[in-house]
Formats: sequence, structure tokens, C-alpha cells
Amino acid sequence: MTRFSRKFALVNEAIDGRGAAADLTTAAVLIAVAWRAAAVAAVFVFVLMMVASSPASVTWARSAPQSFADLAERLSPAVVNISTKQNAPARRGRSEVPAPQFPPGSPFEDFFKEFFDRPRGGGDNAPARPTRRITSLGSGFIVDASGLVVTNNHVIAEADEITVILSDNTELPATIIGRDTKTDLAVLRVKADKPLPAVAFGDSDVARVGDWVLAIGNPYGLGGTVTAGIISARGRNINAGPYDDFLQTDAPINRGNSGGPMFNLEGEVIGINTAIFSPSGGSVGIGFAIPSALARPVFEQLVEYGRTRRGWLGVRIQTVTDEIAESLGLDEARGALVAGVREGGPAETAGITAGDIVLSFDNQSVTEMRKLPRIVADTKIGQPVDVGIWRKGKKMTVRVTIGELEESGQQTASVDPKAPRQSIEKLVALGMTLAQLTDQLKQRYEIGDDVKGVVVTGVRQGSPASEKGINSGDVILEVNQDEVLVPANVVQKIREARASDRRSVLLRVYRRDTFLYVVVRLEDS
Repeated sequence: MTRFSRKFALVNEAIDGRGAAADLTTAAVLIAVAWRAAAVAAVFVFVLMMVASSPASVTWARSAPQSFADLAERLSPAVVNISTKQNAPARRGRSEVPAPQFPPGSPFEDFFKEFFDRPRGGGDNAPARPTRRITSLGSGFIVDASGLVVTNNHVIAEADEITVILSDNTELPATIIGRDTKTDLAVLRVKADKPLPAVAFGDSDVARVGDWVLAIGNPYGLGGTVTAGIISARGRNINAGPYDDFLQTDAPINRGNSGGPMFNLEGEVIGINTAIFSPSGGSVGIGFAIPSALARPVFEQLVEYGRTRRGWLGVRIQTVTDEIAESLGLDEARGALVAGVREGGPAETAGITAGDIVLSFDNQSVTEMRKLPRIVADTKIGQPVDVGIWRKGKKMTVRVTIGELEESGQQTASVDPKAPRQSIEKLVALGMTLAQLTDQLKQRYEIGDDVKGVVVTGVRQGSPASEKGINSGDVILEVNQDEVLVPANVVQKIREARASDRRSVLLRVYRRDTFLYVVVRLEDS
């Protein structure tokens, strides 16, 4: 018999009158105990039911540690200061003393400016003064015990001497293994008489907005400094380069932090501190770091080849706006619009043409224009991939074999040189005065001989064309993806658009060696 069974048996005996009078008191006490036990059991069962019924997907955010001291102590030895020196010639024969400052409009302003700018000792042909030494400071971090150091390219750009300063103040001369201006990364090598402390790259793709991060660097040349904050945003584009995909953080970052690492709480490098947004020049809580997902492949290529080897599609692209999407019959503004195709490039070989919209690349969705360059760049050279495009109201797939990106090369679109010439005429459409291209107009507007189309010779102020920034000298190559060679072709295409109840037309325009698409609204006829 269990404990509770014996207790309830005594209670029953007391109720039935078979027990002694004293047992009645015992029974009352036992009843109270039983009710309390039952209540506790009920609460316990309720808690179990709540836990069992809670969603399995619930996750708990990792709280900040009580201190970052252990993490900072472990990571700081792998973070280095970088000092560079550059030879800069002094100005010939001019005063080294700065001119005094006067209020604007002061009669002394021009006099002293002329005095201090005046050549000394024989004028500008006088011997140059001794070369000046310009010193700058930045940050970096060791990623291999043999002495490989990662930093920003702008930290060591134009440097004649590079010195890596370890956390124990040991100074080591550094040589450049490779650099990449497009991502602003550089890899250095130093030689030491013992293995150096190193840190490893982590996966920035799994980092979330709100995660804690630690930044270590050399702000204002003060030496190793540790700051903490969170990831404020992902995928920031600050127009620093074609592959912008920055992590934004509120961890204080200042001048001199450039090239330093951003760590997660596991001590992995998930970003390289590169830039700040600051009206004052100091930290205002908006800093930007190159994500490790972008930096690691570049680092590996620089170590292996001394340069980057990026995939190349051979197209010039632009953003798909709502107007462009509507004019091409696309359901929403997405993808990357092909504005030009490099002759002989992978895209042209595969049949991609200007006016196509790239919607996917190698099974990766291209939600916006700036995603495409990075996806292409990360693709293995020589690999065939499927490219999903939107062409004249239909989806289709083409197979492209990726080439290798070269730093130079002008992207142009080819036009049939045998296209017939028609008589010279001028027409007005959408507020533009249009003329057929002649040698005189090509010379006036500096248009290449291989360009074929209709030149804009004037734009009416306030017209639809003026609203979209069309200028004299622009050449219209296509209207609604159909080639035009004379002004009458443009007028005809506009009439066809009106007959189809379209509200705008899509123009492909050549402007100073650049191809772009412009959507111009139709005027009321």
C-alpha cells in the first residue's frame, strides 16, 4: 500500500466511525495534507503540459557575457597595428610656413595669399626641398601562424614601407602578397622567429542583426583598443565598389580601425572593419565591415595567385525600376537589366542580348541588380551555368560558360554595320529634336564611328525626355527593344506604343561610351 493509500484509508476509517475520536483529528490533518499534495501535483502537471506544447522552434537569444575580458585577452595578440611610410616630394621653392587666416573679404587676404604662395629662391625652377615622409596608421590581423596578415588595401596603398607592430610592440617589416581594390582587401607577409598567434575566419552569413560583436583595432594610433556592439544591419551598399555587401555595426570604430577584425562571441572573424559614416570624423555608431563570406575567397585567391580570379559574364547592367518592369511586361521590379553586351564575351556567345533581364543565375535568384556581380564573380571560371532571363514578355533559360574577369576592356554593343542609311531628317518626339547621325554630328558630339542610331540635338525644358535626363548628344539605339536608325523609326514606335495603350516607352541610349535604358512617359496626343 502506498503512502497516500494508507492516508486515505485512515480517513475512511475515521469517517465510518470505526476509529477512535482522536483519529478524527488525524483524519482532518491528513485531508489537508492530501489536498495540498494534489494542488502541487496539479501545478507540476500544468507546467509539464505547457513545456510539452511549446513550439520546438523557439530559440533563446544569446545574452551578452558579464565581461568581454576573456575573449579580448584571447584575441588581442592576433590583432596588429600597421604603420606605413610614403615618400612625398615637397613643393618647389614655396614657403613652408602656413599663411595666416583672415575673415572672408579682408583686404589682407589676397595680399598674404600672394606673399606666401610666391616662389622662393629662384622660383619654381629652384632645387626641390628634401622629400617629406608621410606616415599613416591602420589595423590588421594574423590569420596564419607563419605570418599572413589581412588588412584593408587603402591602409597600405601608395606605401613605400610597411611595418607590422605586434601586441608586444615587436616591429616586423611586411611585404605585399596581393591586393584587391574592388573589395579593398590586402594580404601581407611578415617573418618572425616563432609561430605567431592567429585567428580564423567565421561564417558571416549566419550572423544576424542584433548579434553581439567585438571590434579590435588601432584607433587614432593609440594602440590595441577593444570595443563592443551589435550588428545593426546587413547587406549595406555604401557605393565603395561593385561588390558592396557590408555589415553595419554600432561598435565604436574610428580612424585607424581600418583593416581590423570584427569578432563574434566564438572569437571568429566575421568582418573586416573598413569604413564609418560620420559628419564629425569620429564614431557616431555607424560603422561598416566587409563580411567574411566575401573576404575569405578573396584572401584565398590572393595567397594562391597573388591576384583575384573572378568570374565574368560580359554584360553591362542597370537597375530594373518599376517603370522599366512595366514597360517590359514584368510583374515586379526585380533582376538586372542588360544594358550592353561585350562583343565576344560569354553572354554574347550564349545569346544574351541588350534588353534581357537576368532573373536568376546558377539557380540563385537575382532579386536586385547589385546581387548579380557578386554571384558571377564567385562562380568558378570555365563552369557552365544556367541563366534565367526575361525577354519580350517570356521567361527563358540560356546556358553560359563563365569567363575570367579582366581589369581593362571597354564593353560595347554591336550593331549591324550594313544597316541601310536613309535621308537626313529632323522630327520632334517626347520633347526631343531628333536627327539621323551624320559625320558632322558624330564629330560635334564626339560619337564613335561604330555607333548607329538617332541622335538627340535638342530637348524641350519640362518635356518627358527632359524629366528623365535626356541630353543633346545622346543617341537613341532602340525603342521598346527594337532598333531605330532614323527619326521616323522613333516616331513610328511611339505611335505603336500609344495604339497599345502604353503609358511609356523604353529607350536604349548611348551616352559617352555608356549604354543605358531610360523609360520616358508618353505625352497626351
